[in-house]
Amino acid sequence: MFVDRVILYCQAGDGGNGCSSFRREKYVPRGGPDGGDGGHGGSIVIQADRNLGSLTNLTGHRHWKAERGGHGKGALRTGRTGADTVILVPPGTVVMDGTHGHLLKDLQSHEDRVLIAKGGQGGRGNKRFASSTHQTPRECEPGGLGAYRELTLELKLIADVGLVGKPNAGKSTLLSRVSHATPEIADYPFTTTVPNLGMVRTGDDQGYVLADIPGLIEGAHKGAGLGHEFLRHIERTRVLVHLVEPVPMDQTDPLDNYSQVRRELEKYNPELAKRPEILCVTKAELPDAEMCAEQLRESSGGDVQVISAVTGYGMDELHEMVIRRLSELDDDRSAIVTKVPTEGL
Repeated sequence: MFVDRVILYCQAGDGGNGCSSFRREKYVPRGGPDGGDGGHGGSIVIQADRNLGSLTNLTGHRHWKAERGGHGKGALRTGRTGADTVILVPPGTVVMDGTHGHLLKDLQSHEDRVLIAKGGQGGRGNKRFASSTHQTPRECEPGGLGAYRELTLELKLIADVGLVGKPNAGKSTLLSRVSHATPEIADYPFTTTVPNLGMVRTGDDQGYVLADIPGLIEGAHKGAGLGHEFLRHIERTRVLVHLVEPVPMDQTDPLDNYSQVRRELEKYNPELAKRPEILCVTKAELPDAEMCAEQLRESSGGDVQVISAVTGYGMDELHEMVIRRLSELDDDRSAIVTKVPTEGL
């Protein structure tokens, strides 16, 4: 089961109470106060772990509570500090405050972490209140309360390339052809109900992570079909490979299908419309594939690849284009980083 959104209820541990105690030993008539402090309560931390692929491990564990601190004791013994509770999530998880809705942390890399709820402060023992004018204090402090917070976790898969298109455009077949991923493949719409990731190796130690996003239909940005649940995963991709079926099963026009998916991406997030895109006509073995590609070239004004995940036609050219686009993005990023003003240094 793939889960990409959960709500958690987190309660940090309370601090331990301070102790009110006096030293009583033989031959020590005025021992004085010796109450120890309480221990601090445990905090709750969320940490990214690359060994996880979804939030499924959290579906049956919504309520989290950290250990409270130990109480102080006589002989100046401090209470034990409560253990922190660490919640593991996959990289790409966005942590948001469930009450106010603001972003707390975007955990993108392995071992990225964020403090969610801080444990309560340990109370002071009566030894802390002793002074030259107050030599026998009997007061002590209770431990502080641990913080409570409701969270909303959303997973946005991190991939270099995202496959987009209408249902049954051939996205899952392409993913299974170029990687070891095993998505469900069938001849009916919405076969893919969850995003799938695959690692594509192209030789010479080159490769990229490819994500198969469930098919988009009209109104996906409003929640129609499966689009609203999974459009968020496209935001993480650097390059989009848009697949167009030359002869759709529902007898729709391929050009209209292409335009419709583009509109849904733009309505969901205008930045997605500016994302580098590689346009491909799938199922090259069909007689109408070349004609569909020519029409798309005229309407889009760009290059259109014709591929077949079944026969392998055009797959090498597609890999080369993807690697080239990713390299261009890396070069652009390096150029931005290295443009540092030197005047006045």
